Amino acid sequence: MTKILLIEDNKDVCENTADILELSNYEVATAENGKVGIEKVKTVKPDLILCDIMMPVMDGYEVLEELSKEVETARIPFIFLTAKVDKSDFRKGMNLGADDYLTKPFEEHELLEAVTSRLKKADFLRKEFPKNLEGIHEFLQDASRYLNLEHITITRDYLPKNYNKKELIFREGDAAHALYFVENGTVKTYKSMESGKEFVTSLYKAGDFIGQLSLLNPKGVYLESAMAIENTEAYGIPKSNFIHLLYENKEVAHKFMDIISNNLIEVQEQLVNMAYSSVRQRVAKALLDLHKKGIIKDFPEEGIDIPREDFAGMIGTATETAIRTLSEFKEEGLITMGHAKRIILLNKEELQHIVDFK
Repeated sequence: MTKILLIEDNKDVCENTADILELSNYEVATAENGKVGIEKVKTVKPDLILCDIMMPVMDGYEVLEELSKEVETARIPFIFLTAKVDKSDFRKGMNLGADDYLTKPFEEHELLEAVTSRLKKADFLRKEFPKNLEGIHEFLQDASRYLNLEHITITRDYLPKNYNKKELIFREGDAAHALYFVENGTVKTYKSMESGKEFVTSLYKAGDFIGQLSLLNPKGVYLESAMAIENTEAYGIPKSNFIHLLYENKEVAHKFMDIISNNLIEVQEQLVNMAYSSVRQRVAKALLDLHKKGIIKDFPEEGIDIPREDFAGMIGTATETAIRTLSEFKEEGLITMGHAKRIILLNKEELQHIVDFK
């Protein structure tokens, strides 16, 4: 049964409100002031909190501010009950993170509609969506209902496209019109440098999304290029399907980015590694990262042949230097080369030791 905590110092209001909720099959706990309410949150673990603003000992604003300090309690839907109607009070409550505001005296249907609405939205925010095409479609549908955006049309039939090896999926500077999902194959993303060289920002495999940050770029263009480094099948998800949702609500935007983010801090870590790590450390880390992603496999007939210029671009060094370091690792028994020059890791522990060496 859904649990609601009602924090209200007026006995009559408290009893009447609790009766309405209990008759609607909610389990209700009550508290006579904010301090008692804070303690009851810990034991009751409510699904929603209804809280008066003007109370002795600790007012509603202080209750909400205190609950906002902890991640677990900050996520509980919070509705203010108040006899005050001043706009500044309303703004203060919403700025603190309140989900809704009911002005006393309120009608029974107003109370129940507010509670139902906030519980549904909380369910949406807690829901886990698969990080794939079906998950994206399910999210877009649920997010539209969550935000009551009935006018948005969601296209379910995303169109797959096959890309040959070395074929561009999108180019840096082009209009960013779609998010891409890699169904199979391997894709590299890279930025073109003034010197004419490529800085490879990442390699992506089946199950990854690409182009996320570009879609949030105010200039509306792709921030990097994407190219298939083996025959690849990818789906384009139209930007128009979700861009409205991202700008409508920050919580929806955060949840969407969580679904489509493979690891958005990866490029930042890569830049830090290039600035402070030796070439051997960078090569070792890149090998381990590619193995973790499943691009480098444990068997010679699997995985892909990573072009050495792309590998060098990932670690920010000359191709010759990257090849020389890989040869050293091979001589040291850390790696070997399988079919079609595919890299196979023989000693992951020692490679990690190289990465961790100070």
